[in-house]
Amino acid sequence: MTDCSVMRIEKKAMIEVLHREHEFSDVFVAYLLTRNIRYEEDLVDQLFNSSEKRLARMVLLLAHFGKKGVPETVIPKISQETLAEMVGTPGHGSASS
Repeated sequence: MTDCSVMRIEKKAMIEVLHREHEFSDVFVAYLLTRNIRYEEDLVDQLFNSSEKRLARMVLLLAHFGKKGVPETVIPKISQETLAEMVGTPGHGSASS
């Protein structure tokens, strides 16, 4: 959704940094745990919730609702097709939308 840079880090170098830099290690492990929890929530959401509930959840996530600080009042411009893909439903123009 935003500009970003990607960098490949060799496994050996990452292990060394994780052992040497304890603060970074704590942040990285916390990020991995948060990401795994989000994947689990997404799977449960996909299996048990209607597309309307999944859409509502996605909009709240995009607005950072419930996170520390103030929710964003402006949600990034996202096409209907992209949002449908994020929610796991057919996009605009399909027979089932």
